[in-house]
Amino acid sequence: MKKRVVVTGMGAITPIGLSVEEFWANVKKGVTGFDFISKFDASEYKCKIAAEVKGFEGKNFMDFKAAKRMELFCQYAVAASKEAMEDAGVDMEKEDPYRVGVAVGSGIGSLQAMEREHQKLLEKGPNKVNPLLVPMMICNMAAGNVSIQFGLKGKSINVVTACATGTNCIGEAFRTIQYGDADIMLAGGTESSVTPIGIAGFTALTALSSSEDPARCSIPFDKDRSGFVMGEGAAVLVLEELEHAKARGAKIYGEIVGYGCSSDAYHITSPAEDGSGAAKAMENAMADAGVAPSEVTYINAHGTSTHHNDLFETRAIKLVFGEHAKDLKVNSTKSMVGHLLGAAGAIEAITCIKELQEGYIHPTVGYQNPDEELDLNYCKEAYEEEFEYALSNSLGFGGHNASLLMKKYV
Repeated sequence: MKKRVVVTGMGAITPIGLSVEEFWANVKKGVTGFDFISKFDASEYKCKIAAEVKGFEGKNFMDFKAAKRMELFCQYAVAASKEAMEDAGVDMEKEDPYRVGVAVGSGIGSLQAMEREHQKLLEKGPNKVNPLLVPMMICNMAAGNVSIQFGLKGKSINVVTACATGTNCIGEAFRTIQYGDADIMLAGGTESSVTPIGIAGFTALTALSSSEDPARCSIPFDKDRSGFVMGEGAAVLVLEELEHAKARGAKIYGEIVGYGCSSDAYHITSPAEDGSGAAKAMENAMADAGVAPSEVTYINAHGTSTHHNDLFETRAIKLVFGEHAKDLKVNSTKSMVGHLLGAAGAIEAITCIKELQEGYIHPTVGYQNPDEELDLNYCKEAYEEEFEYALSNSLGFGGHNASLLMKKYV
């Protein structure tokens, strides 16, 4: 018998809030986090707008010396994990540390460390490169630092699947608990890639929006969309085996009931044009949960605001749901926080849990002009209604597709 897995804690560092409470309050207000890049001089870049985290200082969330030894993506992860652990009320003195694990991923790690130390290498030679460059740069150090900070000695993994990273990490943590390998898992993603090489690289790929209007830059499913907006931050959920959560009197926010994956096996950046890969991930998540497509009424889409993603994801939804697709409500949280890359699926999972809990579906902010083939309900406005399931999609470069099915806990 697979064990049931519930969400008992959440933490977030985002462009619209440095806690879940602040993030969610701003989601409900339709606040967006887009502005001109401040982390470096982007005046000569085609892309000038990002969704930066504002007002974050690592020392406010962890020991000052510990923060100094961490790159920003790790600081974000530790800060979000701290909030999630406190929210869940997990007392590690009462837990077997080998039954509490971590699945917190990053798609890229620290571009800042690479840029900084490469410059030293060029200007001062190899002997001046920081001896901690490698452990500060590599993307598994988010999971490593979370494990160290909180004394978590169970499974510690960093699934790296580009923009599907956060969703895959939550899914693999879900599986770990389902099959009895842990009682509690901290799961999610983190990213901080608003750097010169990060912005230049994605711009060269023609993936980023060239809009210079913060109100019309990340506009998923809109006919005028021109690319995604780089976001940053972290989101971490405490996943817990249901009976373990009940035994310690934990509050329960929602339940993870299905996880599905697939690969497009098609192209390194473009999704399969017919949507078949993403469709299979959604099908697999629903089959895993034993839920029929007709029972699902809401999808938190990958919805990046690129031409290809939004079109091909729409085709995928139609493939899976057929005529029922017209009855679905589909939105994109990226319309407010941009694309958090490896953290995107995690902040979207938190969004789904909050929406299920409150019976509220947020609008796709900025969506105004329908596109010809994009003819689903992309939520021009918010909906206040009870619903039972939320399906969240993440589609990563390389053809990685992952979907999570979450359920209202009653």
